[in-house]
Amino acid sequence: MSQTVASLRTQKEKTYQALMIGFGILLWIAIGMAVVASWSNPKLERMMHIYIGYAVAITVFYWLAAAVYRASAFGNMVLLGPEQFPELHQMVVAGSQEIGLSEPPKTFLYNSNGVFNAFARRLLGGRYVFLTSALVEANSDAQVRFVIGHELGHHAAGHLNPWLNTLKLPAHIVPFLGKAYSRSREYTCDNIGAYLSKDFEASRSSLQMLGCGCRRLNQAMSCESFVEQEAMVPPVFGFLNEICRTHPRLTRRVAAIKKQINS
Repeated sequence: MSQTVASLRTQKEKTYQALMIGFGILLWIAIGMAVVASWSNPKLERMMHIYIGYAVAITVFYWLAAAVYRASAFGNMVLLGPEQFPELHQMVVAGSQEIGLSEPPKTFLYNSNGVFNAFARRLLGGRYVFLTSALVEANSDAQVRFVIGHELGHHAAGHLNPWLNTLKLPAHIVPFLGKAYSRSREYTCDNIGAYLSKDFEASRSSLQMLGCGCRRLNQAMSCESFVEQEAMVPPVFGFLNEICRTHPRLTRRVAAIKKQINS
C-alpha cells in the first residue's frame, strides 16, 4: 500500500479494521478448537462435517458465480482501453499509477437502464471496476475522476484482498461491526476519489449526483444546502437506519469532503 493511500485512510477505518482482524483471529481460533474437540465427540463430529460441507459448497458456489460474472462482463459490457473510450481509460491508468496500484484494474462500462452506480470487485484474483453509463453521462470529467478514484481506492486500500477478508470473515457475526467497518471504508475511498479528482467541489457534487441523478441540474446543485439536510434527519431513526447500512448517508459523505476542504 502506498503512503498516499495510507495517509487518506480514515481513523475510523483503522479502528474498525483492527477490531475486525482481532475478532476474526479470536473466532478462527475458536473454530479451530471446536474442530479439534469434535474429533473425540461423535455428535460434534457429525455436526462439524455438516458445517464443513456447507463451507465447501459456499466456496465452490462463490468461485463459480465469479467465473460466470466475469464471462458475462467480457461478453456484454464494454471494456475500456486505449482504443475504446481512451479518455476514460486514461483516467483509470493515471489514477492507478498515482495511488500505487501495480496495474490498472480492468474497467467496464455497462448499460444500467438509468441506474447510477459504480463498484469494484475481485474476480478470480483479478481486479475489476464497473461503471454505469448513466453515471458517466451525468457527471463532468472531474466528477467521473472522483467516481473512478473511489473505486480504485477499494483496490488500493486492500478492501478486496481475499486473504485479509477471509481472516476478518468470522467477525461479521459481531452485531453491527461489519456494517460500521464497511461505512468507514467508504469514507476512505471518498478521500482517495477526491485526491485523484483534484477538485473537491466536483467530488462533493459527484456524491450528490447519486441522490439527484439529473444531468440537466448538475451545475445548479448546491452542496451546502444538501449538507444542511443532515440536520433534518431524525436522530433516533436516522441512527437505526444507518447502523444497518453498508454505506453512510450521502449528506454525511458530502459533509466529510467539505471538512477536508476546510481543514
